[in-house]
Amino acid sequence: MIYLTRRAEFSAAHFYHVPQWSDAENQRRFGKCANRNGHGHNYTLEVTVCGEVDAVTGFVIDLKHLKDILQRSVLDDFDHRHLNHEVAEFAAKVPTTENLSVAIWQRLQPHLAPARLHRVRLYEMPDLFVDYYGE
Repeated sequence: MIYLTRRAEFSAAHFYHVPQWSDAENQRRFGKCANRNGHGHNYTLEVTVCGEVDAVTGFVIDLKHLKDILQRSVLDDFDHRHLNHEVAEFAAKVPTTENLSVAIWQRLQPHLAPARLHRVRLYEMPDLFVDYYGE
């Protein structure tokens, strides 16, 4: 079994807000992150796939194909976007790093065969990252 990781970067804005809570409760729970004007982050995304090496091509997955999938399935929709307003998954869900990781997994997983998605690692800042290994 071979594990292969591709890295990509994107920038996005968001805010934390639970509609069922009052503005005061959102402020208490999320602090500055509840500001409806939002704030931005530079994210680093690592996607790890695994599989057997194809005897003919020598690939687990063609790296250009993986790059194209990342671009089409994630970066085109997330990069330089306000996640709460422009990304469907976050119209009613708080765009935390954890929820972003799950959404990215769900967007990528159907497109990677014959490789298998092993891990999504998302860095929100240099000292914070989330590892997600699927459901």
